[in-house]
Amino acid sequence: MNLKKHILALTLLVSNFIFSQNTYVFLGSYNLDKSAESIQVYQLNTKNGNLNKITGVKNIINPSYLTVSPNGKYIYACTDTKTPNAGSVSSFEFNPENKTLTFLNKQTSGGENPVYVSVHKNGKWLVNANYTEGSVSVHPLLENGTIDSTAQNFQYTDGSVHKERQTRSHVHSAIFSPDFDYLFLPDLGADKIRCYQFDEKQKKPLTEAKVAFTKTNLEAGPRHFTFHPNQKFGYCIEEMAGSISVYKYKNGTLQKIQRINTHSDEIKEGFASSDIHISPDGKFLYASNRGKENNIAIFAIDKKGLLKNVGYQSTLGDHPRIFALDETGKFLIATNVNSGNVIVFQRNPKTGLLKKTGNEIQMENVSCVQIKKIKP
Repeated sequence: MNLKKHILALTLLVSNFIFSQNTYVFLGSYNLDKSAESIQVYQLNTKNGNLNKITGVKNIINPSYLTVSPNGKYIYACTDTKTPNAGSVSSFEFNPENKTLTFLNKQTSGGENPVYVSVHKNGKWLVNANYTEGSVSVHPLLENGTIDSTAQNFQYTDGSVHKERQTRSHVHSAIFSPDFDYLFLPDLGADKIRCYQFDEKQKKPLTEAKVAFTKTNLEAGPRHFTFHPNQKFGYCIEEMAGSISVYKYKNGTLQKIQRINTHSDEIKEGFASSDIHISPDGKFLYASNRGKENNIAIFAIDKKGLLKNVGYQSTLGDHPRIFALDETGKFLIATNVNSGNVIVFQRNPKTGLLKKTGNEIQMENVSCVQIKKIKP
């Protein structure tokens, strides 16, 4: 009997060890130095939050934003970001067994300054948002992970009221709806959340939705968007206003039900809200503030989808552009561009609050993080 208990305990120990070793952290950066590793990959120990370097890629200019394919085999990046008369999307193959990340190919992004890239759940379509020229592009993905030439590209020219930042459209992200049948495009320059229907079976999958856009408040500057796990609510972080707008969601339509500040009451101007994510259990929302605050705002979510601020956590660095939660919801990892540090926080599932784990790595101009558990 004792032998059986020992065998069971050993089996659980090995299982937990394997589980803690197959979660990976992918980091992108603003990097013009081709001799430096502008994309780096780490292994996340989901027991203690430790990060262990696996591999990196050189000869890539400004891979400012990354996403991981649904099967975890491929990494897609916005490349040549903030490069005049340029802009591309690139693909890489990730092999965790060999600890390699291999460049596959790249295509033009269809606009200057690509800032966001998303992959359809079927792994056959990639969509990227271009900030400076205000456009969105759709690319087929081939079975070997490479990106095909552009299938569709939509350009926008309308702006809003801010005389410096909203002279024209600036699409800042491209987010699929929970069922992947719609695509939402927060447009900082036009104070709109644009919407398209997405038909994965068509050669040109995007068609304008019945409600082509949802207007935000003037000078809001909608940036990133996320859906609640229950698929009933959507949340848009507004960079210029330092706020979050909460929407009821159904069949491609958004109905605003709340607007709440991401910043503390002490901050009166100069907002630079950035990224937004919800814990896997759907109980808490997290939003990053750059500039004067450099923190993560933490909100409890009630049954009606409404937000209540429960605290703030310093990101222990300067300019937290992108952060991510692991799939268990145990850890939050923040990237600080200006200070070039990556901080691992542990999340309290009951209070939603964060505490530093003591785990930190350095990466110059680090701008993006994605976390993915990949089955061995």
